[in-house]
Amino acid sequence: MGEVAHDQYSNSELALLQNSDASSKPPLSPLIIHIDPSSKFEGGHLSLSNSDPSCLITQQQDQQFPKDAWLPITESRNGNAYYAAFHILNTNIGFQALMLPVAFSTLGWAWGSVSLSFAFVWQLYTIFLLVRLHESVPGIRHSRYLFLAMAAFGKRLGKVATLFPVMYLSGGSCVMFIITGGGTMKLLFKTLCNNDLGSETCNAHSLSGVEWFLVFTCVAILIAQLPNLNSMAAVSLIGGVTAITYCTLFWTLSVKKGRPPGVSYTTSLSQDHHRSSVANINDIVNAIGIIVLTFRGHNLLLEIQGTLPSNLKETSKEPMRRGVCVSYILIAMCVFPLAIVGFWAYGNQIHGGLLTAFPQFHRQQVTKFTMGAMYILVIIHCLSSYQVYAMPVFDNLELRYTSIKNQRCPRLVRTCFRIFFGGLTFFIAVTFPFLPSLSALLGGMTLVPVTYAYPCFMWLAIKKPRAKGAVWCFNLALGCLGMLLGALLVAAAIRTLAVTGLKANFFKP
Repeated sequence: MGEVAHDQYSNSELALLQNSDASSKPPLSPLIIHIDPSSKFEGGHLSLSNSDPSCLITQQQDQQFPKDAWLPITESRNGNAYYAAFHILNTNIGFQALMLPVAFSTLGWAWGSVSLSFAFVWQLYTIFLLVRLHESVPGIRHSRYLFLAMAAFGKRLGKVATLFPVMYLSGGSCVMFIITGGGTMKLLFKTLCNNDLGSETCNAHSLSGVEWFLVFTCVAILIAQLPNLNSMAAVSLIGGVTAITYCTLFWTLSVKKGRPPGVSYTTSLSQDHHRSSVANINDIVNAIGIIVLTFRGHNLLLEIQGTLPSNLKETSKEPMRRGVCVSYILIAMCVFPLAIVGFWAYGNQIHGGLLTAFPQFHRQQVTKFTMGAMYILVIIHCLSSYQVYAMPVFDNLELRYTSIKNQRCPRLVRTCFRIFFGGLTFFIAVTFPFLPSLSALLGGMTLVPVTYAYPCFMWLAIKKPRAKGAVWCFNLALGCLGMLLGALLVAAAIRTLAVTGLKANFFKP
């Protein structure tokens, strides 16, 4: 009878394991999960004798799909709420927040604050949806965003909808870190080697842009040799601390040094009364895009939760919620002052964000040590974030290897994979150093759906709330609004590129 039951469930089990890293939804194959010899199948269902069902499910939780223990995301599941908070801080806050005053210069105080608050609450809501969907069915864990989408939308539609966005948000973000980190290294060298008059004070010659990119990539590859995501907790802690520190330094020093002369809070929309309505709408959408693209990291949330332990009595939801709450209190303490104080300090004179505006207006008022320290903090944060954002790509490469070889990825092969990925991102960064100019276009196609729309649709598909009820309508409306917002951002970015043009400096960072 056990063989009959195994045949009945083997097909569904294989389909499940293709979309999830868990294998503990009873009843499953005895080949994957140890079945108590005292148990037996009766009428196609597992019958227990002299055993507690909760104990069996706990055993099943411990006996995961074997290949899952070979992959870097789920290789170690002994994380905790602190580790989760470290990873979230490291990945969900960054140099994009330094662009928020630019959005306020278009939207003004009122609409800028409303838009920022709405985006913050919206993305925080979708985070909690993902946290609950990670273990939407007791015993089944979706530790990868792509697998959750495939479970919700179906294998084909899930791949079509999320494969490119998730891979871009991992690999593309790493390219952005190389461009930003390498460029900041160049600024650091220039700051340390120039005196107040702008002349060189050291005999060393600055490296070229390509060489600075290479230096950053080599350091990133060296750190990337840590085996799995859980082992990156200390790196994420350093990244989170540096992100909070430089964000705080930017807005506190902007207040301390005072506003430059001629600061005005007249928005760019009201300065030129001869602009067309289309141009004004385009600027508004671009400003909203800066705000919504500030919040990121949703494509890594399920992976981070996958490092936490879970069993029938204590799932990973509660420690993940605590990690999210702690980290987002700190993120809010960074993001809102950056936007409000940054606009107060520079008004409509800010162009290019605080990373550009602060040294432009206050270079003579701050010491070389202070500017150098701020640049170093940005570099360290870029290096730390690179590790976590690269992890889904490492995981996918090793998944292909283990699927073909049916064995754990050797250390040498794992190292080669990571060197290959580092080299690939370096090549893309050198080839397309203007990629940040396309961030609004690519973000509208990838980050906005993944962050603001897909979690709502996945909640509807998996949880199936009452049709046309309040929860159903609310999530459907949010999901549709997220897709509409992404389409508007793409259209606005295309128009902006058509009007202003694109400086395509291939191979010339």
